[in-house]
Amino acid sequence: MYASEPPTGEPLPLDLVNTRFGTGASRTDLLATPDGLAAWLTRQADRLGPEALAPASPEAGLPPSPTEADRPLSPTEAGLPLAPAETDLPLHLTEADLPPVHAVRDHIEAALRALMAGRRPPEAALRGLADAQRAAPAVRVPFWDGTAVVAPPRRTGPLGVRLAALLAESAVTLLADPAVARVRQCAADDCVLLFLPAHPRRRWCSPTRCGNRVRVARHYRRRKEA
Repeated sequence: MYASEPPTGEPLPLDLVNTRFGTGASRTDLLATPDGLAAWLTRQADRLGPEALAPASPEAGLPPSPTEADRPLSPTEAGLPLAPAETDLPLHLTEADLPPVHAVRDHIEAALRALMAGRRPPEAALRGLADAQRAAPAVRVPFWDGTAVVAPPRRTGPLGVRLAALLAESAVTLLADPAVARVRQCAADDCVLLFLPAHPRRRWCSPTRCGNRVRVARHYRRRKEA
């Protein structure tokens, strides 16, 4: 049994699936609340990109007005990587933003579990990932930033829908990659976390999370039996 949050750093779709973890039928969901989702997104900000975390607005995806074009663009507007101090954005998430992200997570896990078992991914999962992207398509809207024409990709719609679209796109990229065949579940009996090993001998989601505790438990059993 473990209580610590899962490690991050796996491909983004795996990190998303791993936000729901636990033993047996019991699960802890890091994304059960808007605050939980915001905390996870902040940790993943360097991978999601600033456009994904920008607050939704009726003008999302549209070029700035002439008066706005006279001021310097922020890193978020310019599509530049965020510095560490800039990743703690005020994400205005609500309960309505949770279902689209949860649905994409369900579809990713269903597809991955099927592939890991040597089966075809459920059609509903693949269709769900496609529908999530269609709900907030990326559009490159050109506009003048004061010195040149720029056209960063923008998604329109509520933040949760845009996040779901981005996460679905990342998932499809992984599912279509031959490397997906290497995705594994942690070898610890009570761990459901997934990972993509860089080395074929890797067995644990994390050597400090599961590797150490399994070795300690094994050592304890041996001493008890001696």
